[in-house]
Amino acid sequence: MNVRFLTYLLAVLLFASCTVNYSLTGGQFSGAKTFSVELFRSQTALASPIYAQRLTESLKDLLLSQSPLKIAETDGELKYQGFITDYKVTPVAIQGNETASLNRLTITVKVKYTNSLEPSLSFDKSFSKFADFDASLDLLSQEDQLWSTINEQLLQEIYNSSVGNW
Repeated sequence: MNVRFLTYLLAVLLFASCTVNYSLTGGQFSGAKTFSVELFRSQTALASPIYAQRLTESLKDLLLSQSPLKIAETDGELKYQGFITDYKVTPVAIQGNETASLNRLTITVKVKYTNSLEPSLSFDKSFSKFADFDASLDLLSQEDQLWSTINEQLLQEIYNSSVGNW
């Protein structure tokens, strides 16, 4: 009986020591403990500095809430850098009198993700999302809500591509 118990205990300890750093949200963090996010800058005249700041802070908030990682001011083991490369409004629904009834705000960001622990997981790619809005109202009156909608989609895709292991 003691031999069987000791074998069981040894097996449990052996399997418990074989772990991969996953979180409850499904992310794989390569054993990293920290991340850093540099301010996303705009490379297009239409995106405001306020949007760039909000995008940066929203990415930090997402990583803090959905991962076990701690934030580092600079040089985290997982590092995010990026630019807003496109910020445009286009009509998507035209009425009979050739005026738009619906417009679309599209935002594209280029993200450089650096995983210093597993460099093969690093990438440099673009992400683009959009939200439609009533063309009879001006963009400024709807911009905050549009930013929230677009950022939620953009940031989740960035998260999934970097640490979500999707």
